[in-house]
Amino acid sequence: MQKYVCIPCGYIYDPEEGDPDNGVDPGTAFEDIPEDWVCPLCGVGKDQFEPTD
Repeated sequence: MQKYVCIPCGYIYDPEEGDPDNGVDPGTAFEDIPEDWVCPLCGVGKDQFEPTD
């Protein structure tokens, strides 16, 4: 699955790990994260993320 990086702070969302502390189970694709989810480090929305290698 595709990883995504937060442009402002560099946090990488890894679908294999998810974000369990914020209600996103491991195995959740970025596209399937709720629209109100925010970066756990800097608080920006999903629109501030881009795909990464």
